[in-house]
Amino acid sequence: MTASHATSRRALLGGLAALGVAATARSRPAHAGPTAITTSGPTIPLWPGKAPGAPARLPERKVAQGSTDPSFDERIVTGVGTPWLEVRQPAYRNGSAVLLIPGGGYGFLAWDNEGEEQARWLTQRGVTCFILSYRLPAEGWSKRALVPLQDAQRAMRIIRSRAREFALDPKRLAVLGFSAGGHLGGSLATRFAEKTYAPLDAIDEVSARPDLAGLIYPVISLAEPFTHAGSRDNLLGQGAPAKDAEHASVEKRVGADTPPVFLTGASDDGLVPIQNSLAMYSAMLAQQRPCEFHGFDKGGHGFGVRLDPATPAHAWPDLFYAYGQRHGVFAA
Repeated sequence: MTASHATSRRALLGGLAALGVAATARSRPAHAGPTAITTSGPTIPLWPGKAPGAPARLPERKVAQGSTDPSFDERIVTGVGTPWLEVRQPAYRNGSAVLLIPGGGYGFLAWDNEGEEQARWLTQRGVTCFILSYRLPAEGWSKRALVPLQDAQRAMRIIRSRAREFALDPKRLAVLGFSAGGHLGGSLATRFAEKTYAPLDAIDEVSARPDLAGLIYPVISLAEPFTHAGSRDNLLGQGAPAKDAEHASVEKRVGADTPPVFLTGASDDGLVPIQNSLAMYSAMLAQQRPCEFHGFDKGGHGFGVRLDPATPAHAWPDLFYAYGQRHGVFAA
């Protein structure tokens, strides 16, 4: 990592300390390689009109730049009043797609590290990407605990309903979530059929079930002893009853129809303990559902695709893609 990149990371983490979030210092920015993106559009709004449970005054979108290097973005998004999908399309489309869900403790969206940079390596492999800008529960929405899941369900339904338009196979749609975005991706994989909002149109008749879920250093449990308190409090509200935390814990919702799940995390993650991934892995095994787990001894939290090859967790993208190939989602 260059000195400017390291400085920008320290400044960003210092600014986010009040939100109770942190990340491991990255050794270098993601290596994008020759881009395979032919267009960065369209932008697709999730809802016709206001989203469910909208406050009288919608949150105003704000973007904070955590990088001081103009060649290196570290954008943090808050104030999501109108949730949307950002489409990133490859020059050659292999028919698969990934719904990308950035993390941020349900208090912000880590747009570049866990959105744009993930789209780069996936589009290079022919995968169409949809980056989800989802609503943040503490920004005035009613039924706050359901707000992110409402957006994730609607997003997957939109992608599947428009599969032909984007040259996609509607049976080859994955979700890939990071940290709190991993909790949301896991919630989508286990609660895709739950009625979280009143149907609005024909899109809501389409299945929201992903065909594969990748959960990267994920928040899984919202109950003690190893929950990430910031994510829990932002989603449920401070002092929420224990039953609400239990209800929203992903490992408690695994069932016979949960899609294949890929999990990875690092033993030295000081923010979201790797026990979260272990709990999900155990729950998948108990339900006899396909699951692959990679626990690395080094990597920390929030590493995205920025780790140096000398750090073990840098290998996760190849492992995730190979897992998706074996399950028929990604092209061989």
